[in-house]
Amino acid sequence: MAAAVLLAGGAQAQECDRTDAEPIAPYKIVLVGDSTMAPHSGWGGAFCAKHVKSSVACVNAGRGGRSTRSYRQEGSWDIALAEARVPGYRATYVLIQFGHNDQSSQPERWTDETIEFPANLRRFVGDVRGAGAIPVLVTPLTRRDFKDGRLKNTLASWSDQVRGVAKALDVPLVDLNALSARQIQEMGAETATKLAQVPPSDTELAAARAGTTLPAPPTPPTPPPIEGNGPRGQVTRKFDYTHLGDIGAEVTARLVTQALAHAVPGLRSQLIK
Repeated sequence: MAAAVLLAGGAQAQECDRTDAEPIAPYKIVLVGDSTMAPHSGWGGAFCAKHVKSSVACVNAGRGGRSTRSYRQEGSWDIALAEARVPGYRATYVLIQFGHNDQSSQPERWTDETIEFPANLRRFVGDVRGAGAIPVLVTPLTRRDFKDGRLKNTLASWSDQVRGVAKALDVPLVDLNALSARQIQEMGAETATKLAQVPPSDTELAAARAGTTLPAPPTPPTPPPIEGNGPRGQVTRKFDYTHLGDIGAEVTARLVTQALAHAVPGLRSQLIK
């Protein structure tokens, strides 16, 4: 009897009037940058996972160790632009954050701070606009190095270059460097160690507590390959004063979200605090 009632109900439902769902008008955000944005080491994963609505396609194309020069030369920029050209979105935004590796001494990364770095950013902006998307420049996340209780913001002048390009080309700006530097200074060196990928050693924590951080330790050796039929990708987590663990990623993603809402009013309805 119960089965007969259910079947009858299903037949009645099929006879009811139906309407089609309204077409959606989704948004897209493409994140372009270095390890401080990339999955597992930056703020981008937390931003995409927790701070945008389901009506936003959020693509984290941040990659560790990249500068404005190497990101383009290796082909990652072509991939990001292909994402920006995909039709069907009400608007597509490309957030661009570099600086850490532009000041590196490694031959495939470094750029000249006052000439090449801003020129590369200008080219990124032009490419994004040419693809029909909206560029948003992001100043580089501060490192968390301290001396005598004061933050050493080694990316301050590089951030000035980003601000200059944003002003000259009328590009929305998320001033993450200024926001994060202010936040980290308020935290102090000891509390700021909690933003790293793994906890500091006792010696590193004692130094931070005294107000002057130690040099970052060398990168741990690459672990041996994983065998078997399961996932084989690996991420090497380490303590330093640049990269972000789960807490650091969420703290920074909140800064980005708040600043992005101010910089791009058209995205406010799609962002979650």
